[in-house]
Amino acid sequence: MPYRAPLESFQLILDHVVGYDDVARTGRFAEAGSETVQAVMAEAGRLCEDVIAPTNRVGDQNPAVLENGVVRTAPGFKDAYRAIAEGGWVSSSADPAHGGMGLPITLTTAVNEMMSAANMSLQTGTLMTQGQIEALEHHASDAIKDLYLPRLISGEWAGTMNLTEPQAGSDVGALSTRAEDNGDGTYAITGQKIYITWGDHDMADNVCHLVLARIPGAPAGTKGISLFLVPKFIPDADGNPGTRNDLRVVSLEKKMGTHGCPTCVMSYEGATGWLVGPEQGGMRAMFTMMNNARLGVGAQGVGVAEAAAQAAIAWAAERKQGKSPTGTIDGHADVRRMLAEMRAETFTARSIALACAVAIDMQTATGDAEWAARAALLTPIAKAFGTDTGIAVSQLGIQVHGGMGYIEETGAAQFLRDVRVTAIYEGTNGIQAMDLVGRKLADGGEAAFALLDEIEACAESVRHDHPTLAEPVWQAAETLRETTEALVARDAADRQAGAVAYLRAFARVLGGYFHLKAAMARPDGPEARLAAFYITRMLPEHTGLCAQARAASDTVMALSPDDLAA
Repeated sequence: MPYRAPLESFQLILDHVVGYDDVARTGRFAEAGSETVQAVMAEAGRLCEDVIAPTNRVGDQNPAVLENGVVRTAPGFKDAYRAIAEGGWVSSSADPAHGGMGLPITLTTAVNEMMSAANMSLQTGTLMTQGQIEALEHHASDAIKDLYLPRLISGEWAGTMNLTEPQAGSDVGALSTRAEDNGDGTYAITGQKIYITWGDHDMADNVCHLVLARIPGAPAGTKGISLFLVPKFIPDADGNPGTRNDLRVVSLEKKMGTHGCPTCVMSYEGATGWLVGPEQGGMRAMFTMMNNARLGVGAQGVGVAEAAAQAAIAWAAERKQGKSPTGTIDGHADVRRMLAEMRAETFTARSIALACAVAIDMQTATGDAEWAARAALLTPIAKAFGTDTGIAVSQLGIQVHGGMGYIEETGAAQFLRDVRVTAIYEGTNGIQAMDLVGRKLADGGEAAFALLDEIEACAESVRHDHPTLAEPVWQAAETLRETTEALVARDAADRQAGAVAYLRAFARVLGGYFHLKAAMARPDGPEARLAAFYITRMLPEHTGLCAQARAASDTVMALSPDDLAA
């Protein structure tokens, strides 16, 4: 089934669920009102449907290859990338001073979701470039900005992130790549990086790497890390790609999915690089990029969930097995349940991602500390729940397809193979959960309680007229409040064993809130019926999750490695 951009769902969420109108009322984003939103979404939707989506299966069946030191992409990828670049979609939120559109992150998040649904492998490349643009905007010298940003924003050049090494994955501080001062404003970068997404390709004229490395004499651990910009081709005096730099692709990883996306082992052999930000300021600069990248990866999960749901719904409407009221399998109660879960979960994850994006935009536009706290709180939830949703919905999609879901011909398996890595990208989902119960509750739970106050106030306001929907949402928020209070009272280390359950419980309650708002906006529409399904059948999961979150950590840590190996 061809992908169709869910423009109506986006419009409903922006207008009635996440408060996008607050963003449009700010001076910073005053030109991004409803007409602009509709035009942007419609144009991006057409690009995804007509140009990007047809390349998805091609990329899966014709993986990128390394030939004579150059990575060759799948057929059709170059043309699709060119269409993305020419439309200004590589980084639509980039600063207009360097050629960007300056659109709110909320709209970029929606566009990223649609592109991920159309072809996650291809979209991952633009997501990497978006992250590099953001890091350079905040931390690079004016000379670097003037040279690199226009070319990255236009899509002439592409960007990557180089963090991981064989011995340094999530423990970034263990990296060994070194940067030696050349005495002329440049550094010689030497080391090996692995899992470098889109580390090389033939779609752009230059590939620019942001590389974490340590200057000799710098402290051990993350405090001693610096960030460097290392291009594949060193720009000449006119800013065009010049001499080939001393870096190369050693190999491409053979992966479970995202076959169209080249994941490279990179070797830097005294490559010329330029410092971005101050010495030993690498982690601060990298996290500028990674925070919004985490939202972007969450949106990837939502996009694949949407594509998988569309495919399963179309299949179920045609497949005939047994007797059902519709004559096809979508009339069977259990299949209907699975399809409803797919739709309800995708709506929840999309709403959380867009709510997070709205908070980021409001922080940018107002500088308000409360919006900053809201954005920080929602980021790990958006990333972890969005990607978990992509995996869960893709898994259900295979089940709906039955035996044909296990056959590659239908494409149902590709969704799961592609999206599985997103739970690992940009900090594993367990790390996101520990961040939520650690740093994000370090304010005594103030940001969490403010959001729960908002949920309870909404439920209270419609409790009289819609008790069957509002009452469970209010009660769920109150249970989550009590759990949050219990966690805040504990030592941060003692919260970690229940972190994943707490994050999922928070997402469950947010889902109830957002479904309730959608039902109130369209009380006679399918949104109200989907809200009733979610609130009565899925929201109750929060009770068990909160119990897990409150359970003492010794029930986990008492199990020794020897116990688990027995």
